[in-house]
This record gives sequence, structure tokens and C-alpha cells, in this order.
Amino acid sequence: MMMKPRFRAIFIISVYAAIDVFCILLAFYLVLYFRPQTIAFKVSLQTLFSDENPFRLLFMVWTTLILFFHYTHGLYQTRREQLETLEMWEVFKSICVSTLLIIVMAFLLRIQDFPRSVMILNAVVITLFCSVWRALKRLWVNYLVSNGYNNFNTLIVGAGRTGLSLADEIGRQPALGLKIRGFLDDHKMGNCGNFPVLGKLDNLREIIQREFIHQIYITIYPDHQTFIQLLETAREEGLAVRVVPQGYEYMSHDFVRFNIGVIPILEYSDMDVNYRQKFKRFFDFILSFLAIFFLLPFFIVLAIMIKIDSPGPVFYRSRRYGRDGSMFDMYKFRSMVTNADALLAQLKDKNEVDGPIFKIKKDPRITCMGAFLRRYSLDELPQILNVLKGDMSLVGPRPFPIAQLEKEDLRQLKRLGIRPGITGLWQIRGRSDVSFHKLLRWDIWYIKNWSFWLDLYILFQTFPVVVKGKGAY
Repeated sequence: MMMKPRFRAIFIISVYAAIDVFCILLAFYLVLYFRPQTIAFKVSLQTLFSDENPFRLLFMVWTTLILFFHYTHGLYQTRREQLETLEMWEVFKSICVSTLLIIVMAFLLRIQDFPRSVMILNAVVITLFCSVWRALKRLWVNYLVSNGYNNFNTLIVGAGRTGLSLADEIGRQPALGLKIRGFLDDHKMGNCGNFPVLGKLDNLREIIQREFIHQIYITIYPDHQTFIQLLETAREEGLAVRVVPQGYEYMSHDFVRFNIGVIPILEYSDMDVNYRQKFKRFFDFILSFLAIFFLLPFFIVLAIMIKIDSPGPVFYRSRRYGRDGSMFDMYKFRSMVTNADALLAQLKDKNEVDGPIFKIKKDPRITCMGAFLRRYSLDELPQILNVLKGDMSLVGPRPFPIAQLEKEDLRQLKRLGIRPGITGLWQIRGRSDVSFHKLLRWDIWYIKNWSFWLDLYILFQTFPVVVKGKGAY
């Protein structure tokens, strides 16, 4: 018998809370066990909350506060749309707030003998344990969902550009568990992309029942009466409706939602852009400095191998457009013969990608060492120097050669409202196999939706993509 949704939710909350309690108790025990000089009682799991422990009240209240704030931060559910890093951030915030309250409580109750080192270590270890088990849980849930467990039949209202883009994004994220059944559209028939148009907007109730729809996404803005009718039909069928905001491509990632009276408002402005850019630059500088320091021996080895493999310089400099249209020399390890630019004219008709980019899978100009470097993107490593100088960022839009871009529509330069990056969405979603127009769309979306956590996500996703070597040539 299938568990009812309400009882299923209660069961999941109970299991998650029980695991958190175990992690908290284990953290208390380990910290106290390895720091016996700071306490005056024999450490065991039984004594943590017994009369032998003079700090048992703090431990009990601390545990309760952590569970409470985990619940209020939505950590007792698995939100598939949420990035892993954001879930870890919620864990960190929850434990920070609870720890601050415990510090205040210890001060008010004049509990002066409680070791500060134990409190700090406990907070760190609890954060680590609660984050690790959630990361493992997410991997397990993603595996189950990607293999068909608890998937949701999904209907997209609107088969236009936004609807097709949404279908494409859903297809790239199988861990969301969304199975697209098709579109509703008053002006299209047959197939749109990989999915059929199931009917017109007036057929919503019939389609919901026939296709066993669980979720509805509205990507178009019909007239007011039709929109209200869609919402009313979905409500009568017991389904929630998700709406893609109009002009979403211009919306900040951290858009503001508030109310004026009973009217909900979405604020599209991006007032903190200068602050965020400064923070991004600081983050880039620190990471690039550390990367150069630790990778210098590896750089030397690669330089020697390039020299042995073919005559010519170790580095290749390519003129690129930077932030706000400024120009800079982008550094790479040389992966082609020294006269590669002169030979380009002979190969123009063999281009295998669209747009102004020139790429062919079996480029005769690439050296043996160059093929290896390109497969694993090692030729891009010297761009860390560009990041240190401020010409580039670790994550950002892809920088194109000036000679190639100037032959196209220069309005594409609006991608470079921020510094170009060593990696980006184009790197983790196909590398050289990505079409030029899709690459532009992703770059513009990244600029409008930038956040520190998005950068971390892209950086973490870059490593497995590079190791696999897929789409690189």
C-alpha cells in the first residue's frame, strides 16, 4: 500500500531528524573524547545527557535548536531544484544561529566553565557531519530519481522559445524527476522539439486526466481570462501551477519577492551588482594566486614536454575581448604548430561548428602534445595568470578571438558586461560540442543570474567534465 503524502512527509522528517540527532551526538562525543583535558567527567554516550555532565542542559537545548532551525530552513525535505551548495549553506546558517543562541544562553546563565574550544569544535564537526550525510543522501536520491523512482509527469503550457528552453533544461537534469509528456499551445501542432503538442489551452482538463499529469509549467502569457481559467482548472484537479516569470532572462538570480498589502511583487533590479563584482574579483584573486603557487611545478613539466614535442614557444597569446569590450592577450600552452594562424585560411571550409568559432575535430595543425593538452583542457591553465592580472575570471562567459567576433554582430559583446572566464556553463554542458547560439544564450543567462554559489557549482562540475575529456578538440 502506498503511503499517503502527508504521512510520507512526516516519515521523511522523522528519519532526517533522527539522522541529525545521531550526527549531533556523535559530534559531541568525538570532540569531548579527543579533548578530555577540557572537561571534568568521563566521556561516554550515556554520560552526555546524564547528571555527570554539568553541561547537559546546554547540549539538550543546542540539539533542540539545531533541529528547529534545520526544520525552518527547509532541511527536512529534499528540494530537487535546489543546488547542493545552497543546501550546505542552509546547514551552515542553521548551526551558526543555534550556536550564537547557545553562547548567549551560557552567558545569561553564567555557565563560565564551558570550554569555548569545545563549543567551536562542536559547531564545526556538527556542520561537517550534517552536510556530509545530506550530500550522500542527495547522491542517493538523484540516483533513484534518475532511474525512474518518484518521477512526475509534466505538462508545459506554451511551445514557444521559453517553453522549448525549459524542456531542454529539464532534459539536462534527470535528477529533477520531471518526465515531460508534451506541450499545450493554441498556435502549434505536431511535435515541437522532442515532444508532442498534446492540444490547445482549452484541453487542459482532458490532458491532465489522460496523461496523468502531476506538474504544470506555464511559459506564455495568455489573456487574463484564459490565465485564470488555467489556474482554476489546475486547482480543481489538485495540481499546483508553476509560472516562468515574464522577462526571466533579465532577472537577477536573487530577485526580491515582497507584498504591498495583498499584492505580491517581484523586484527585478540588481542594486548590489558592484559589490558582487568586487567580491567575485577578490575570490578570483585568492584562488588564482593559490593555484599558481601549487601548480608551478606542473607548469614546468608541461613546458618541458611542449618544448620536446615540437619547436616553438611554450605559450601562445591570443588577442581577446574582455570586460566592457577592452582587449587583452589571453595565455595558453601552445597546442599547435608555430604557423597555425597562417594555415587557418586553408582550412576555413572545413569548419564543423556554427557561428564565428572555428573548430574541426581532426585539425592537422595540432601537435601530439597539443592533442593531449586539449583533451583535458590543460592548454587553458596559463589563463590563471590572466585571472591574477584581472583580465579574466575563473568562471564567466567564453572569450572569443577578436578576428572571429568582428565578422559577426558586435551586439554579442553584451556578453562581456563582466570578465570572461576560464570555465562556464558552456564548459560543463558540452565544451566544443555546444552550438554557438546556445553558448551565447547560456552566457547571457549566467550574467543575469550570477551568484557566488553558482560559480562554486560550475567550478565543481568542471573537474569531472574535464577528466572525462568529452567534447574537447
